[in-house]
Amino acid sequence: MKKLENKVAVITGATSGMALATAKLFVEEGAYVFITGRRQEQLDAAVKEIGRNITGVRADSANLADLDHLYEVVKAEKGRIDILYASSGVGDFGIPIGTVTEEVYAKTFDVNVKGTLFTVQKALPLLTDSASVIMTGSIASVKGFEGMGVYNASKAAIRSFARTWTVELKARKIRINVLSPGTIDTGIFVGVPQEVKDSFATIIPMGRIGSSEEIAKVALFLASDDSSFVTGIELFVDGGAAQI
Repeated sequence: MKKLENKVAVITGATSGMALATAKLFVEEGAYVFITGRRQEQLDAAVKEIGRNITGVRADSANLADLDHLYEVVKAEKGRIDILYASSGVGDFGIPIGTVTEEVYAKTFDVNVKGTLFTVQKALPLLTDSASVIMTGSIASVKGFEGMGVYNASKAAIRSFARTWTVELKARKIRINVLSPGTIDTGIFVGVPQEVKDSFATIIPMGRIGSSEEIAKVALFLASDDSSFVTGIELFVDGGAAQI
């Protein structure tokens, strides 16, 4: 039997990279998946690529009206959510404290923190008891990467949400976990010279950059009954980079 047979999943920000790979795997494992993206063209392409058991809803996770629309669609089509993967996120890098602007702060916290908060809050009426909620963190939540202070802090907030919501939602047996990737070979590396990729690999104990498919497999673990006694954790998928 497939691990997510007859489950209904929502994955935000799933038009590319890790979240798209996860949507594909969830469908392969028997789930019906709703994905979101901010750009209709990319959203349509992702839906076409997955091909079945998929609905795309254009939505910006920082826009509360968009989130309301997303859940109206889910309610009308399926009436429930068994798995919620709040994956939308943004980040501006190479910005030391002396050059941080209000615009940079607002954009990062609007999507990463406000967006995650209300993605989960507004899903609560549709979440089944014993549902799995996964949020995208980052090794940045525990590392002091230079020029990334705002992004680092936004991901630390996600970890804090997981601790609190694990307690607040325990009566419904809803599991809340954070999946925190390290350096993953996604669209951010398109056009980047191999020597630059190699330089990233030198600080990873496993000696290489991870893949989107490796993130998807861990998301499947957290979404499925394989992790039925796992809640409140931050699971690093980073080749050991944040562990040493």
